Amino acid sequence: MTETAKRVRVHHLQAAKARGERLTMLTAYDAVTARIFDDAGVDMLLVGDSIGNTMHGHRTTLPVTVEDMIPAARAVAGAAQRAFVVVDLPFGSYEAGPTQALETAVRIMKATGADAVKLEGGRRSAAQIRALTDAGIPVVGHLGYTPQSENLLGGPRVQGRGDEAAAELSTDAVAVADAGAVAVVLEMVPAPVAARVTEIVAIPTIGIGAGTECDGQVLVWVDMAGMGDWSPRFAKRFGEVGAALRAAATAYVDEVRARTFPDDEHSFRS
Repeated sequence: MTETAKRVRVHHLQAAKARGERLTMLTAYDAVTARIFDDAGVDMLLVGDSIGNTMHGHRTTLPVTVEDMIPAARAVAGAAQRAFVVVDLPFGSYEAGPTQALETAVRIMKATGADAVKLEGGRRSAAQIRALTDAGIPVVGHLGYTPQSENLLGGPRVQGRGDEAAAELSTDAVAVADAGAVAVVLEMVPAPVAARVTEIVAIPTIGIGAGTECDGQVLVWVDMAGMGDWSPRFAKRFGEVGAALRAAATAYVDEVRARTFPDDEHSFRS
């Protein structure tokens, strides 16, 4: 259903889970990549707060602000013709409670034209999810390794290991679904735990480092496309775009310095 939808909507996500169709999600931070991924048939584009460490040079996502997110989200939403566009609520913009979360989400939705917002946390964020849902704003949850809490978690570590931790994660997932979330991201979760969560919640699960049994998968696009020298263990490099871009830039520099570009073909004559 998501393959044939002219525009992916909330009900398409739910229908895909019901039919056993895998959903696809990639991050995007600008119109150029958003248009490429949209044309490729990606179902969901996530304007992630990962913009902080992928595009802005921060060590973590924590410095990212709403003011950082809005221009990126506006560009992605404007370029996407089919994909369901989700925008992260950055750290500090929703934790105070439902009122703060609603104010932030309304601002982002009005300013960008996005389809949904995403926030981290299970039971602790259930009231925020419910407030946004009651206001008509679709919400995607985020459990497992939650980057905005990386200082508390001790860095990027697998979450949900052991019976007690797995039970806690499952309880959080149920709370997120019961609060009205339309989907939930499971990051760096043992595959059997993610499979169990996928089985017990009615909403789609979107895995990142969470095994094969999730209803969909998401990757940060620079990891997926091989833009750097390193990528996380769970992120397969589906291309080496960074190397190709470096080669193109090197060729450009060489030709300009050798005065072979521009040539007659790329110049104007009176």
